[in-house]
Amino acid sequence: MDLLEAYRRSLAEFVDRVDQVEPGQWSDPTPCSDWDVRTLVNHVVNEDRWSVPLLAGRTIEEVGDRLDGDQLGADPITAAREAAAQAEIAATHPGTIDRTVHLSGGDTPAAEYLQQLLAEHLIHGWDVAVAIGVQPRLDPDAVRVAARWFANEIDDYRRNNLVRTGVRVPDDADEQDHLLAAFGRDPDWAPSD
Repeated sequence: MDLLEAYRRSLAEFVDRVDQVEPGQWSDPTPCSDWDVRTLVNHVVNEDRWSVPLLAGRTIEEVGDRLDGDQLGADPITAAREAAAQAEIAATHPGTIDRTVHLSGGDTPAAEYLQQLLAEHLIHGWDVAVAIGVQPRLDPDAVRVAARWFANEIDDYRRNNLVRTGVRVPDDADEQDHLLAAFGRDPDWAPSD
């Protein structure tokens, strides 16, 4: 599977999970201990909204503070759908994958940025699923693409404290559980009663 198809699937899965959030679940805890469901979804919607100008070649300075704060408004599900749709259009526009994006960490190939976004949608889609108690299985082909990429990035992520460490899964665990553990998630996480 190519990167753009994996990215498309990760967007669709994330939106599918957000579509399943019931009105009373927005304040439920997630595997990201500092974030409830609404905060986590806002984070990903913010990433989707940022991706549009960044993939078009804009700098962080050019975007300014217009994407600060709450991105969900009164209708979080519609906000997530719209942000994902715009992100997909931006990512799949001809030539986008060959561009350079201007991130806070420096100029980055768009393909690398899309790998990061793919992993972001997969991991946080799983976070939402387990937080609200729906099916947490991720697209296995998209997981494979993300896992291949992350195998070369994990040491940098750990060095920069971008993932939690110390989560272990059995050697014979499936690829999804290994990817979740690499991102500091316990594949058996469930909200406490």
